[in-house]
Amino acid sequence: MRSLRTRIVWSYLLLVILVVFVLGGLFMTLIYQYYYGSAASAMRDKAESDLQAHGRSLAASYTMRNKADYVLQHMAKVHPQIQLLDIEGKLRMDGSGFGGGQRLTTSDVDEAMRGKTGVWRGVDPQDGERIIAATVPVKQGDRIVALLRYSASLQQVDAMVMQLFRLTLLTGAVVVLLFLGLSLFMAQRISMPIRELTRSARLMADGDWTRRVTRKRHDEIGQLADTLNTLAVELTKREKLKNDFISSISHELRTPLTSIKGWSETLSDGATDEEEMKLGFAIIQRETERLSGLVEDLLDFSKLFANNMVLTPEEMNLNDTVRESVRQMGVRQEETGVRLVSSLCKMPLIVNGDVNRLKQVLINLLDNAFKFTPSSGIIRVTTSCDEQHAVLTIADTGIGIEPEDLPHVTDKFYKASGSKAGSGLGLAICKEIVELHNGTLKLDSEPGSGTVVTVQIPLAKPEGETNHFL
Repeated sequence: MRSLRTRIVWSYLLLVILVVFVLGGLFMTLIYQYYYGSAASAMRDKAESDLQAHGRSLAASYTMRNKADYVLQHMAKVHPQIQLLDIEGKLRMDGSGFGGGQRLTTSDVDEAMRGKTGVWRGVDPQDGERIIAATVPVKQGDRIVALLRYSASLQQVDAMVMQLFRLTLLTGAVVVLLFLGLSLFMAQRISMPIRELTRSARLMADGDWTRRVTRKRHDEIGQLADTLNTLAVELTKREKLKNDFISSISHELRTPLTSIKGWSETLSDGATDEEEMKLGFAIIQRETERLSGLVEDLLDFSKLFANNMVLTPEEMNLNDTVRESVRQMGVRQEETGVRLVSSLCKMPLIVNGDVNRLKQVLINLLDNAFKFTPSSGIIRVTTSCDEQHAVLTIADTGIGIEPEDLPHVTDKFYKASGSKAGSGLGLAICKEIVELHNGTLKLDSEPGSGTVVTVQIPLAKPEGETNHFL
């Protein structure tokens, strides 16, 4: 598997090579067309201008010998690379006054034999030199009587073009090398923090949550580093909460089990009297109920955590559920010395809810209120409504919650400092159940003054509309 750094370098390099190849090719094509096109155009113009100046005289000469003499006397001194050809393309005279009679078969001659000005570029068969040639027909009326051919060496043009080609290739190579170095630098800057993030993530995966990534950038990678650090902090916090929860729940489970085991062994002794037996059975029953409550909390938490808790919603009067829960929990007034009073809304509070789950919330909230309210305290339960919600309020005069604990008491695994025995899941489960009813649970508290829990649940909508449960 190729690394990100290698892929970035290759991507930049291939892109730059492609751009350099295209632009360099276009530039060399333009250079080629410019120099050779200019030479061809200049040769053509020269041949046609001389034909205009001397064409009548050449056409008026009766014989090819007369034409050769005219060219030699009036044109060869100015243009030594001029040649006179007959209508069949045979050489009759060149600029030095000689004529070999060999037939020229280049494309410029063929074009001139058809009555057009022809231009050709290639290797001269006589001396092997690269030349450019232009041939024009000499006409008498509409009849071609001779051909004039001008030629010039391309040595200087070829040298200039090759020099420019070499310079272009050198420039392209330098550009590719520069961009290769730049791409290596950029790839290193991008991949190095990613490698550091990978190392830190691997250490975190191995359980080292103390690992932190030093932010050195202010781009997306820097944001990723911040996110990874935040994740590490949250996971560290959750790991601590989980360990505290396991320690707490282990203790909470061990205590009733120890009591049940101890009294079971005591009651199995035949010497136990009736009063001690009643006490033992009462303790076993109480500890069993306590153990059952802990197990129920764990089961509810497991369902909520896996999003497997299913509600059975129906139209219900919240006042009836509150009244039944207050009556059920009222028996604890004598035991705790805490007074429980209720004030229910006169109009029915019809909501779409799961009766058993909402009752579980009420019982749990009232149980907490009794636990943390000292003797002679008061717990007030009230219901009311606004335009869209049924509102349940449970206010106590208990010990309250410390400000640093208040934002976290509904978190999973969290137990506030000074909490009494329990799983630490009660309020978290209550909040989840209320939110499954599309409601909200809010706590307000002052240490030493008490706690107020406010639950809001949407009122049932008119017929034809439905509430949606998660």
